[in-house]
Amino acid sequence: MSSAREPRSSGQWAVDGQTPLNANEEFKAADNGLNVRQRVLDTYSREGFDSIPAEDLHGRLRWWGLYTQRRQDIDGSRTASLGPDELSDRYFMMRVRLDGGAVTTDQLRTLAAISTDFARDTADISDRQNIQYHWIRIEDVPEIWARLEAAGMQTTEACGDTPRVILGSPVAGIAADEIIDPTPVINEIVEKFIGDPELSNLPRKFKSAITGHPSLDVVHEINDISLVGVVHPELGPGYDLWVGGGLSVAPRLAERLGAFVTAEQAPAVWHGVISIFRDYGYRRLRNKARLKFLLADWGPEKFREVLETEYLGYRLADGPAPVIPDAPGDHVGVHTQADGRLYVGLAPTVGRASGTILAALADAAEAAGSHRVRFTPHQKVLVLDVDPDELDALLAAVEPLGLTADPSPFRRSTMACTGIEYCKLAFVETKATAAHTIAELERRLDGVALERPISLHVNGCPNSCARIQVADIGLKGQLMKSADGADEFAYQVHLGGGLVSADREDAGLGRTVRGLKVAATELPDYVERVTRAFVAAREPGETFAAWAHRAEEDALR
Repeated sequence: MSSAREPRSSGQWAVDGQTPLNANEEFKAADNGLNVRQRVLDTYSREGFDSIPAEDLHGRLRWWGLYTQRRQDIDGSRTASLGPDELSDRYFMMRVRLDGGAVTTDQLRTLAAISTDFARDTADISDRQNIQYHWIRIEDVPEIWARLEAAGMQTTEACGDTPRVILGSPVAGIAADEIIDPTPVINEIVEKFIGDPELSNLPRKFKSAITGHPSLDVVHEINDISLVGVVHPELGPGYDLWVGGGLSVAPRLAERLGAFVTAEQAPAVWHGVISIFRDYGYRRLRNKARLKFLLADWGPEKFREVLETEYLGYRLADGPAPVIPDAPGDHVGVHTQADGRLYVGLAPTVGRASGTILAALADAAEAAGSHRVRFTPHQKVLVLDVDPDELDALLAAVEPLGLTADPSPFRRSTMACTGIEYCKLAFVETKATAAHTIAELERRLDGVALERPISLHVNGCPNSCARIQVADIGLKGQLMKSADGADEFAYQVHLGGGLVSADREDAGLGRTVRGLKVAATELPDYVERVTRAFVAAREPGETFAAWAHRAEEDALR
């Protein structure tokens, strides 16, 4: 006689209880990740790297923005076979969370000085609006924290299974066409909830984005929660609520819940959504622990019902969807603010910067009358409040820094993750490969008519930190065998992805071409070839993404 098998626990706290079901859940249950800060101050910074136990070294330090960086002598062929102790150097990558990407020029100088004093002049701009350092020693962390916090910045929950940095519109509060300024909502969420022990043990990371700008400038479709500026016909300006986006190896675009959120309701709604994730998110399998998997099972209707009945205690109004934007969301170029001054969007090369560059940028901004700078989700940087009479001087001052308001189409639209240079997960190099490819494309395709830039995103592993599935050309790093049998850097190609923008009305993931791998050394050749094929075959007004999805595979090789 058979009996029904008990359903297997998914590790949902609200359903299955809080018994840890894997090693990650066990170390989080044993001690909250936020508590490691005091051990850094009291012990690790004094006794050195070897004093840090494994669960803190490869776990809880992330709650304060610290990952061990990759050993410089470990090649990509060993990424998947070595454990974290073997892959890790005795130095750290450190992320500074800059919610909304907003800093003053004084804060920018603080970031610059930390880079030059402690990080060998590294200071990359990430596509999460963070500044990312490398070569950080544990002995220097207390001083770095002290400097950051004295200047009003922090690394709290910059990594780990926590509420990560909140993406915010880089033109919040200054754009002439802004629907609603998200700054008060971002500030309230950060002040109330970042560092809250009740929200510091999530199933996995939780990514947020808030914008009130019609360009949809915070990649809202790929975050766990996004609040997107809209105008309700009766209630006025507020936010449309999106939930459950994320990329990595199982990409899924967020869905609208159809709910309108007022500015006053927004912090509570954010707290409700993250609390659902904490309580109902799947914890048994780490590769199924993002909010997108819960939303896929529940659907938007049930998710909204649980949010309203169990967490808010009231029903949200139904509301409109965002309007399709009519301008790019990267804000590159010179633009007029609501007050008549200018904001200037500058493009570095694939987010690569340094303390030296940031310090010089602060000087150039102040000379132009500005005391505010913002980083963007597209690895760009904006100088706000520029005196129109000082524009030419500003542009001239930043050009030698590798920053331009008039980049080539490929420099403007190429992003790259950290890659094998520092990241333990990567198989291939990314930053230098992307920079070389940009330079080659600028030379080879000079004069080729592109109505709009073709986005090129380069990633060192399958985790999609550079958002490969939503690029025109997305490149996922892997190794392949060369003609002589040696390992060489290569990329799997995704084509025709993209998010809602001035160029397309719907978000979609890129397609892969069967068996297509491109060696890093051949990347400029490939991008040139596929770009020329598009230019030759496109219909009037057709985007690269639309062409890539209809083209025969031979045209995409």
